[in-house]
Amino acid sequence: MNQEMTGRQGVGEHRFFARWYDTVTGPLERRWLGRVREELLADLGGQILEIGAGTGANLAHYRRADHVVAAEPDPAMRERLRRRLGEARVPVELSPVRVEDLPFGDDTFDVVVSTLVLCSVADLPAALAEVRRVLRPAGRLVVIEHVRDDGVRGRAQDALAPLWRRLAAGCHLNRDIATAIRTAGLEAGPIDTFRPRPTLPILHRWIRGTATPPEM
Repeated sequence: MNQEMTGRQGVGEHRFFARWYDTVTGPLERRWLGRVREELLADLGGQILEIGAGTGANLAHYRRADHVVAAEPDPAMRERLRRRLGEARVPVELSPVRVEDLPFGDDTFDVVVSTLVLCSVADLPAALAEVRRVLRPAGRLVVIEHVRDDGVRGRAQDALAPLWRRLAAGCHLNRDIATAIRTAGLEAGPIDTFRPRPTLPILHRWIRGTATPPEM
């Protein structure tokens, strides 16, 4: 049975962003993003933590998981996520916790899933440190994220980043997320860079793949 757990609430609520998020991202989901989600998530098993679960775009793609904790601190996004619980094929538990403040014990999860999340967390190093802490030694971080581009596009992202953060619920256009993952002590295995079409304005460069804790 799908359920909801209590915990520390996130302080931010972005009702306008939540209302329009699925409409804006719908063309991406239909053309390529839904397929990428399916490729990365369908075969994941065991205990899964999804950070920043948003409006629930991943729910229908879990096929083999024993249990999914879908963590979403924004109340407006979490309400839309709750409405989509019927799409899930596996047990899902909703949680309001932030990734920087996970209440779970060390080595709890087989997989942590982050799709379009690490761009917007308030403290990226702290978030990734928590991800590494709750992952089991043989666990995996699974990511789909947009990242800073090179050259002129990257400089344009740098210039537009402050405005974009205000419009897009704290999203950073210009984060080098792959480097941040490695800096957190997770080993890419592999994380691929790609340039999908269509995409949102100035989000041209993306990454997808997995990272693991270092072998002991």
